[in-house]
Amino acid sequence: MRGRVPRRLAALAGVTALLSSCGIGGGGDGVVTLDFWCWGDVPSARVEAFNAAHPDIQVRRTDAGGGNDSATKLLTASRAGNAPDVTCVEYQTIPALVVSDVLADIADHVDGIIDEFTEETWQLTSFEGHVYGVPDDVGPMVLLYNRARFEELGLAVPTTWEEFAEVAAEARERDPDTYVATFSPTEFGNFAGLAQQGGATWWEVENRDWTVGIDDAASLRVAEYWQDLIDRDLVSAEPLLTPEWNNRVNRGEVLTWPAGLWSPSVIYGIAEAQAGDWAIAPLPHWAGESDAVAFQGGSALAVTNDAEDVAAAVEFVSWMETAPESTDLQIAGGQYPASLSGQAAAELSQPPALTAGQEDYWDVATAAARNTVPHIQWGPNVTTASDAYGDAFSAALRDGTSLTDALRRTQREVVAEMERVGFHVTG
Repeated sequence: MRGRVPRRLAALAGVTALLSSCGIGGGGDGVVTLDFWCWGDVPSARVEAFNAAHPDIQVRRTDAGGGNDSATKLLTASRAGNAPDVTCVEYQTIPALVVSDVLADIADHVDGIIDEFTEETWQLTSFEGHVYGVPDDVGPMVLLYNRARFEELGLAVPTTWEEFAEVAAEARERDPDTYVATFSPTEFGNFAGLAQQGGATWWEVENRDWTVGIDDAASLRVAEYWQDLIDRDLVSAEPLLTPEWNNRVNRGEVLTWPAGLWSPSVIYGIAEAQAGDWAIAPLPHWAGESDAVAFQGGSALAVTNDAEDVAAAVEFVSWMETAPESTDLQIAGGQYPASLSGQAAAELSQPPALTAGQEDYWDVATAAARNTVPHIQWGPNVTTASDAYGDAFSAALRDGTSLTDALRRTQREVVAEMERVGFHVTG
């Protein structure tokens, strides 16, 4: 790493800047050492494999915490001029990190791997020809459901949201202790994915003019849909992964979780005894509309503007995302690779333990990954939006006010902050 030379931002998607390329540092004949921040257990084995295969480039990994914690620490380190060479970043945090001059534009270094990804996946890290990371793992949304309980209650797996509401009513009639699903007031990413599936565009920018649509018609429709299910006591309304919720899952009283493809590993972690009882199905869609799904979750590997040797950093990132040894370790660790070759390898593996025995598991997963909503763009203040959403929706459930009003409140707070820090918001 090195101290930063100040640079002027030009435009990312009309607002953020075209960052001047970092100079490629040289290690001469010596070993290049890269600092790498990434959370979780899976990256450790992948880094060890890279180091064993690359004696001239050695990577030191630090777990700086996941998600927003990592992004906050990264921003602080970048301001001090000592950010790591390479870092894991969640997709929704990339715009804010680019605006803050943290991430390097590596477009000139990645031509050889673009074809490893679908266009929709590559768009998660690229903006108007600038590339600020390489996709690592993705979470196309599916319907995870307790197949054993569905069979016991004689329920059909819903294919549309209209059918989902019907199944919710049937489940309550056949077992009053059971709910088809949970609406959590703090699951910002989940609601965003459901809204995006329905046609929502939460942030959009053109010629430095931002449009914020968190309370657009598509999003309000989703809020109204779940409000109706809550009002009719057809879904529970509570946070996920609390001791109480976990106990209900273990008792078979929570039947589905519409979520990213990582969801089986989460449920297995709290209900190991239900291994083999669950399955995935395509996410329900609105009748007569597209069945494309959004991504919920996932991360990329990005090179920072403090990297001394960009070429070495990109070599590491490229290997992590395309080398069979690396993607095999991802799959073994429960991640779904972002690369097409990694996804092809996943199809040859066994399903996750929770869904053991589902013969078409990878067919469903692959179909979801190949049919995702295009042109999803996150904004520069996603953390604010997530916090505002959680506060507003929690208050709505507590006070008995409407989810649509909560969505409008979230919209107002997001726009107010953007305007306060200098963004031009036109709608």
